[in-house]
Amino acid sequence: MSKKTDNANGKKHVTPQSLNAAVKSICDIMRRSNVAGAMNYVPELTWILFLRILDEREAHEAEEAEALGLSFTPSITAPYRWRDWAAPDSALRQDTKASVWAFVHEKLLPHLKGLKKKPDAAPRQKVISEVMSGVERSRIDSEKNFCDVLDKVHELSNETVDTTHVFTLSQVYEGLLLKMGEKGNDGGQFFTPREIIRAMVNVVDPKIGETVYDPGCGTCGFLAQSFEYMRDIVGKKITGPQLETLKHRTFYGREKDNAIYPIALANLILHGVDEPRVWHGNTLTGQEVYGELFKGAPQFFDCVMMNPPFGGKEGKEAQTQFDYKTGATQVLFLQHVLKTMKSGSRCGIVLDEGVLFRTNETAFVQTSANCLRSATFIAS
Repeated sequence: MSKKTDNANGKKHVTPQSLNAAVKSICDIMRRSNVAGAMNYVPELTWILFLRILDEREAHEAEEAEALGLSFTPSITAPYRWRDWAAPDSALRQDTKASVWAFVHEKLLPHLKGLKKKPDAAPRQKVISEVMSGVERSRIDSEKNFCDVLDKVHELSNETVDTTHVFTLSQVYEGLLLKMGEKGNDGGQFFTPREIIRAMVNVVDPKIGETVYDPGCGTCGFLAQSFEYMRDIVGKKITGPQLETLKHRTFYGREKDNAIYPIALANLILHGVDEPRVWHGNTLTGQEVYGELFKGAPQFFDCVMMNPPFGGKEGKEAQTQFDYKTGATQVLFLQHVLKTMKSGSRCGIVLDEGVLFRTNETAFVQTSANCLRSATFIAS
């Protein structure tokens, strides 16, 4: 998929309004296709947009490798690449006797979900499988509407978006994620207002070479913002080894929700984190769903940032992991955070005032006392 081909097939978006209108038109197709509500259409758009951007990225990497005389092994090969089945000029789309619908459900999804099971599966292939892990079939109600969505998504690429004048695709995607947390949707628990995230990241001030951890990462807002902050601080002076560290050995998270976990991975990928180190499972009980991406993670982290869930209750299975017993999730998460910090670590965390001032529960008092003894602990 060359730059020339992309630009020939896609409309050039030179204003934020143009790009937002394009994204809205995709969501409109989904809404008319029985995919109503952001909690339904954002996960659907996530995996479709992810495959589009991934194919473009790997095509670019292949061109770079060829120019340097290096070998390149793609994560996805024909006929499963976006250019093979989804692009308007692809062989499958041009074959009037073929069914994109059947190919996606009978071949593409099983193949992508099975990549992580290969004996020699690369880290990116494991990420691809996990992004696709919750996709049993498209939520769109017909092949016609599905292909209409593919055509619109094909226009959204790094070649058709003028990033000097409009938001990057990652920012557009974050705007979609925020819609999941709006009033009337049931996704608010996974989202922290971006203004709060930016303020906390600025105060914690993570630096390249340090690790950043969020044990209840939701859609990875803190990790994605930290990547942008660290990347922008260095700017054009960034070296190859520094960029490699940022993309592969910096950001670590945990998320238990089956629907949100793939979105978290896709969000980091779209921001430029090539190897998201996100563990899938219950942080508080240690019950693991998938931990391959988290392998090699350090025991302690330089920077910890999170917004723990408030008002939740954990059973005794979770409480046995902690010194101070309570069912309150925010207090258990706070204890977990303290255990992952070392001398010199910095932490920013959103807490309800009850954690600091509830004096009628021993676990609250003991946990908050531990926090107050740490001079590098920032409560928001």
